[in-house]
Amino acid sequence: MTDKSLSRTAKIAASSGSLGLWLRAPVPTSPFHARMQQLWLQWRRLRSNASALFGLCVVVVMLLAALLAPILATHDIYEQNLAARLLAPSFQHWLGTDELGRDVYSRLLFGARITLYIALLTTVIVAPIGLIVGTTAGYLGGWVDTVLMRIVDVFLAFPNLILALAFVAALGPGIQNAIIAISLASWPPIARLARAETLTIRKSDYIAAMRLQGASSARIIFGHIMPMCIPSVVVRVTLNMAAIILTAAGLGFLGLGAQPPSPEWGTMLSSGREFVMTSWWIAAIPGTAILLTSLAFNLLGDGLRDILDPRHG
Repeated sequence: MTDKSLSRTAKIAASSGSLGLWLRAPVPTSPFHARMQQLWLQWRRLRSNASALFGLCVVVVMLLAALLAPILATHDIYEQNLAARLLAPSFQHWLGTDELGRDVYSRLLFGARITLYIALLTTVIVAPIGLIVGTTAGYLGGWVDTVLMRIVDVFLAFPNLILALAFVAALGPGIQNAIIAISLASWPPIARLARAETLTIRKSDYIAAMRLQGASSARIIFGHIMPMCIPSVVVRVTLNMAAIILTAAGLGFLGLGAQPPSPEWGTMLSSGREFVMTSWWIAAIPGTAILLTSLAFNLLGDGLRDILDPRHG
């Protein structure tokens, strides 16, 4: 957007006397104005959905906790104090201590960093792969579609956790290998969704017009079909976040993900399972964090589906 357009938009907003009036204008005065009105309407729809708004608030709180963990933490997450082991929640240790005397609250904050790092990096990997494979298969069809979809079927034949366990067992334990394993197990559903969307889009008149003008298949796929599939993929990826977090926690619980003394939630849950009957907070607190974060992403994904998908609402 040019400086001239920005100044004109600012003048219109100022002349209306209110940003709200500018956003509610019956006719947008520029492409930027139209995009802002669309975002405002989407925010209103999200705000009216109580469950989606709750999910968004929890996700924002988790992100802020992860970013501000060094400031919010009250203790060194690796410092051991056997004299203070298995202490119940108190003013000194807000969420108690674990079997080695480490502060559970501080470890929970830094564990949010690891969990969200795994979830976000996995999403960055699987979304483009699934989008490219799905749109290519759906648009080209023929033997390309058959080969790519049979590969997808092979991956979908196994549950995500079992497939991730197989990959991480071959690659070795560790956070990076866990991310690779979860990514390899998580891209096929996105490819299926992108293919289904592409099968509908490729019959559109504007796609036929592009072909008549001599546009290449690559230009049509990357320039016209993929942008149309992005809203559905965003919704699917948001819903997949919960499964990714649970899979990462499962790998950590089994000792195949993050390794001790890392404060990853699955690893914390694994170390606390021996003390469930006597010191419940060691396992219950990271387990509750996994539950709330997974639930928040599911609720937010449902809300985004209602906003981004015109067939819902």
